[in-house]
Amino acid sequence: MSAAAGVIGPNAVLQHAAVIRRHGGEARLAALMAAAALDRLPTGDAMIPEAEAAALHRALRTAPDAEALEREAGTATADYILAHRIPAAAQRLLKALPAPLAAPLLSRAIARNAWTFAGSGSFERCTSWTFALRDNPLVRGETSVMPLCVWHAAVFERLYRVLVAPDCRCRETACAAAGAAECRFEISRGRGAQASR
Repeated sequence: MSAAAGVIGPNAVLQHAAVIRRHGGEARLAALMAAAALDRLPTGDAMIPEAEAAALHRALRTAPDAEALEREAGTATADYILAHRIPAAAQRLLKALPAPLAAPLLSRAIARNAWTFAGSGSFERCTSWTFALRDNPLVRGETSVMPLCVWHAAVFERLYRVLVAPDCRCRETACAAAGAAECRFEISRGRGAQASR
């Protein structure tokens, strides 16, 4: 199925479900599913309707520990990608390269596979260290005073930390839910200084 059909990868839901189970058991997961009006979890690797993932993310954001849970789910999603989607040889190559050479390769790979996490939104690799996601389906129609895309940022951060440099950090510097034209993610190194191109 294409992103135009309004679908997204199942890890947008499955990794959140696993985190909720760890932090609240089946009862908390059932309550979250009910709040999101979902009657079942996705199975396998099949793409799922992005509206279902958006409903679960929206329901989770009402929890007081939502940011920590979304960050943990994003990290777990990246770990799934590392274990199942990026060949070991490619990982070894990226880890062996200096960060300025590894980052362009990883950022291009992320852009090529954006359909799995951007759904019907439009993803752009602005530089090797900056991404933009327009019309992000996971925050579409949301209103917030702060950026909401913790899950996306955590996925990018974990991938960069493992494959580019362990001091990489990803921050959402603009969010459509907070009135911006796009959700923008910037990866930096060290104490927050933006990494070079």
